[in-house]
Amino acid sequence: MTTSSTEKSYFDLHVTGLGYVNRIREVTPRKGDAFLACDIAALNGPSDKPEYRYFDVRVSGADAQHLIRRCEEAVKAERKVLIGFRLGDLWPDLFTYTKGKKQGEAGVSLKGRLLFVSWIKVDGKLVYKAESKATDDTARENLPSSHEEPAAAESPTSESAPADTPALAESF
Repeated sequence: MTTSSTEKSYFDLHVTGLGYVNRIREVTPRKGDAFLACDIAALNGPSDKPEYRYFDVRVSGADAQHLIRRCEEAVKAERKVLIGFRLGDLWPDLFTYTKGKKQGEAGVSLKGRLLFVSWIKVDGKLVYKAESKATDDTARENLPSSHEEPAAAESPTSESAPADTPALAESF
């Protein structure tokens, strides 16, 4: 007698990059459980004249949720919160503008799930860096080059927590 495997397999499409965190919020849908969400303005193009790609993401996983919640006060205080990230399950969401110059026009929002935060900088200071894993090169790939934020890319200041400190403290 043979046993058949019922294990499902998936094809993953992940996007890695760096971007600014905005609009951290708790979303309560009509059906289902409440969840944490935020917007990410991802940097794209030449470093001397970058463009932004905007993602509206659901924050997935306990680590990512904890880290984004730690950024909430800094975002509300309009400080620059830059993160290295990995997104998954991307899809376009069509909507109609309800106010402003584009009222009545169709728009597209890029949605996804924030799976992983590799590092966080607040106002140019490194406040968190994920522990590197042998199979995970995203932390190294996503660090901004020195010409984007010269002082911050070289070393964290003595005021910020050490980069290898676990993310268990209050906000940044």
